[in-house]
Amino acid sequence: MKDTDATIVDLADTQAMSDTSSERRRTSWRTCCVGFLRRNLLVVLLLLSLLLGLGVGFFIKLGTDLTFTSKDISYISFPGTLFLNMLEMVIIPLVVSSLVSGMASLDKRLSGILGLKALVYYVCTTVIAVTLGIVMVMLIQPGNRQESTNIDRSGNTEYVNTVDSILDLLRNMFPPNVVEACFRSYKTVQTPVIMVQNQSEMIGVTMTTEEGVTMGTTPEPEIMLVSTGGYQYRSNLLGLVVFSFALGITLGRMGPEGEPLRAFANSMMEVIMWLVRYIIWISPIGIFFLIIGKILDMKDWMTVFSQIGLYSATVISSLLIHGLIILPLIFVIFTRKNPFVFIKGVTPALMTAFATASSSATLPLTIDCLEQSNGIDKRVTRFMLPVGTTLIRDGTALYEAVAAIFIAQVNNLEMDVATVLTVSVTATLASIGAAGVPQAGLVTLVIVLNAVGLPAEDVTLIIIIDWFLERIRTTVNVASHSLGAGIVHHRSRERLATIDRLHGNDNMAFPTNPAMGYQPTLTEFNTKL
Repeated sequence: MKDTDATIVDLADTQAMSDTSSERRRTSWRTCCVGFLRRNLLVVLLLLSLLLGLGVGFFIKLGTDLTFTSKDISYISFPGTLFLNMLEMVIIPLVVSSLVSGMASLDKRLSGILGLKALVYYVCTTVIAVTLGIVMVMLIQPGNRQESTNIDRSGNTEYVNTVDSILDLLRNMFPPNVVEACFRSYKTVQTPVIMVQNQSEMIGVTMTTEEGVTMGTTPEPEIMLVSTGGYQYRSNLLGLVVFSFALGITLGRMGPEGEPLRAFANSMMEVIMWLVRYIIWISPIGIFFLIIGKILDMKDWMTVFSQIGLYSATVISSLLIHGLIILPLIFVIFTRKNPFVFIKGVTPALMTAFATASSSATLPLTIDCLEQSNGIDKRVTRFMLPVGTTLIRDGTALYEAVAAIFIAQVNNLEMDVATVLTVSVTATLASIGAAGVPQAGLVTLVIVLNAVGLPAEDVTLIIIIDWFLERIRTTVNVASHSLGAGIVHHRSRERLATIDRLHGNDNMAFPTNPAMGYQPTLTEFNTKL
């Protein structure tokens, strides 16, 4: 009887321990899920909004007979337009304040070291991207399987003169009015003009009709392009970057006299970043409606991919190889860290880049993700990201190289070594300084086509699919800038730490204690930020 009672007690204890263990596992699992959601709530919301936008958009487009006018689509996209306007609203104050404060906080030697490392990274990755694009398009040969007459043309061609484009770039680098540069930039427009010869100068081939009447043929009018320069209402971000860069370097050399302006730039930067952190939580709603509006605006998905599907596959595969293999491999080589953990920290910026197709509009989120999630030094992000976003774009350079050779293949142009080298060099240079706004890549593509003697109007062959490819290459651009900042930060961390020890700057927020009425001094405020 005692043995039976002992056995029952042991079974009860075992059951109790099992129940307790099961409860602990359930609690642990619940705690783990809650913790994951708290840490990655924004990423989850962005991913859901992206997938829902694609699902709802394709369901309405392909699964229903509903038709929408351009006005209807603008109403549907309106919340997304407001979100995009919020991001664009903070671009100029963010770029100016970040560059001024970032350059002012660097000493002469460190600014040169960071600049050299950033330049080497950007040039190398751009050259690698162009080379990859050329190799892929030469191997796949998407243009040799299509005739230009079999591809629907859409949109209009913007005529571009290479020399005028270079001069416009230099003009915009040094704007005559910094305030005007906030909302206007200089651009030379090529306008086609029909030149008709005087009647007395017309010389034609004579023809004789059946009645014996001799007639003269009238020569066709000649079309000439006339260059007209002027200002257009688009922010001159390049000029603001150059001015802010020079102002920041000058402030860093002035010493105590420049501290008030340095403190103002630091304070402005922190205020803008706080605004960005509020705006970023609206991004799931904005991305959802932007994706739906863009899908509904798509004309004929099946026709597009049946005509230029191989070209699209070439561009997408090249961008994915560059963004998911080459760039992470470079990151591993120079940092010995997991690149995908680093990329996870900038996921909100990458999703926003895909939705907006604008690296400039994504800049505030990119800076916030790198500083808050990946712990990148503010002096690195404030220096590299505005410059990289304005000047360097790996994805755009790769896309232009593939597009130019595809158009050459469609036109049966023989691609010798000289032509390929011309495309590679021109695509690399054309991607520098291109505006970080939607459709800017098509304008610079015309420069590449002019360099190899291809008709500029053939850009219309790929305009119909450019809206989708542009989102992928913008995402690759943002990923390249982010990984570059991580590499430069890792390679410069010892130098940054040395400066922190010398100047007492720990790159953290300055201490505040409202209960004690503590307020940081101007010097401490400037140093800590």
